Amino acid sequence: MKAIALSRYLPIDNPKSLFDVVLDKPAPQGRDILVEVKAIAVNPVDVKVRAPKDTVEKTPRVLGWDAAGVVQAVGQEVSRFKLGDRVFYAGDITRPGSNSEFQLVDERIVGSMPQSLSFEQAAALPLTAITAWEALFDRLQVAQSPTPAAPRKSILIIGGAGGVGSIAIQLAVRVAGLNVIATASRPESEKWVRDLGAQHVINHFGDLAAQLRQQGFEQVDYVLILNDTDRHFPAAAAAVAPQGRICTIVENAAPLDVSLLKAKSAGFFWEFMFTRSMFQTADMQEQGSLLDQVARLIDDKTVVTTLNQVLSPINAANLRQAHATLETGRVIGKIVLKDF
Repeated sequence: MKAIALSRYLPIDNPKSLFDVVLDKPAPQGRDILVEVKAIAVNPVDVKVRAPKDTVEKTPRVLGWDAAGVVQAVGQEVSRFKLGDRVFYAGDITRPGSNSEFQLVDERIVGSMPQSLSFEQAAALPLTAITAWEALFDRLQVAQSPTPAAPRKSILIIGGAGGVGSIAIQLAVRVAGLNVIATASRPESEKWVRDLGAQHVINHFGDLAAQLRQQGFEQVDYVLILNDTDRHFPAAAAAVAPQGRICTIVENAAPLDVSLLKAKSAGFFWEFMFTRSMFQTADMQEQGSLLDQVARLIDDKTVVTTLNQVLSPINAANLRQAHATLETGRVIGKIVLKDF
């Protein structure tokens, strides 16, 4: 089968950083399904894993954690899917990724693809949808479908125009009924987050506290940090309300002063969407279930895909181009590759 792989961790402008390769087609066992991959998306995690380091792989390593495709074979313990089913998923960071014609993935972390979307539109969603969903509803414990009489709560989403932010805004507004303040630093990214439903927009390169006050917010109930935790944590700690919650998906480079949260009894949480698959948690199947819920939200027009650019075909040259674009840090929505 065709695949894109690496053996050394090199700068993306090096043609050997990602290369085309032919690998053996795997066979499913147990709860694995074999998916014929039709489209893939790229995410910051791809860039971080591929970043230059001294490690040399003994065999070609396939990255990629966003895919949509068709079930071609199933393991003997599979109960959720059958041959021919259209599926979408983010996969498991401890296993070979989706940058290949065929991929094995545990059925518990797979969702049925939205019926109203193409493969490339669906491939833009899984990793970011899982991350945003878990961050909002598991870590921050935001209520879904709040009662009309409940006070309307607020959330500051730092990095609103990226992949996760683009889904988080929609879920926060349309599922949780939150008042959303999203950050964006350019006119085109501001338009993007407003089109997705953000009621207020501020610039993450400016004074967040001052901008929040200008928008009428002395404090917010929730903060979701989607870029540069080190820079934004102090401002998030200042902005969060007493007994509020902060969640980040971005690792810190220096120690964070969580004592800033003590007087407020505020909570700080990490979101890492690979936790369930990495540790084979007892609730691992929740990822498949939430992807099914996202598919229903897509099909009933509550949520829209965040696809913003498509490259074709799926090959090393186009994947290197996608990685290089991601490394600029100025991507709006998602970049997807389709068709091997």
